[in-house]
Amino acid sequence: MPNTYTQIHLQLVFAVKHRTAVINPGWKYDLYNYITGIIQNHKHKLLAINGVPDHIHILIGMRPTQSLSDLMQDIKQSSSKWINEQQLTVGRFAWQEGYGAFSYGKSLLPAVINYIENQEEHHQTRTFLEEYRRFLNVFGIEYDEQYLFKPLE
Repeated sequence: MPNTYTQIHLQLVFAVKHRTAVINPGWKYDLYNYITGIIQNHKHKLLAINGVPDHIHILIGMRPTQSLSDLMQDIKQSSSKWINEQQLTVGRFAWQEGYGAFSYGKSLLPAVINYIENQEEHHQTRTFLEEYRRFLNVFGIEYDEQYLFKPLE
């Protein structure tokens, strides 16, 4: 019987609403574990997850059994609900609308994993918006500045 074989590696990038720096080092790994569970429950493979207080990067091996938009909706909706139920932030937590998704061939995965694992170091010299614009430019994605992630408030 024929089967479906794929190799889809995506880096997902998304930010806290208004890019407020509320992801606390004291509970960020619990959040990452929660998001990992969502990804694995959908039968995708988590390769790396890390971030800084205002945004997250995730690298996955994605199965073609679910749309990317459905996966992102589940990750953002479920993790927001979990953060709020756990009362981990002052006030209501929410992710900002939108996300970035960037594809990679297998040979680039070690470099992408290293990049994600060292987010704290990267953001000592580059802001989130500088990083995000760089991704868009490197991948040749046209964008309108007014529709990028909202500025810090």
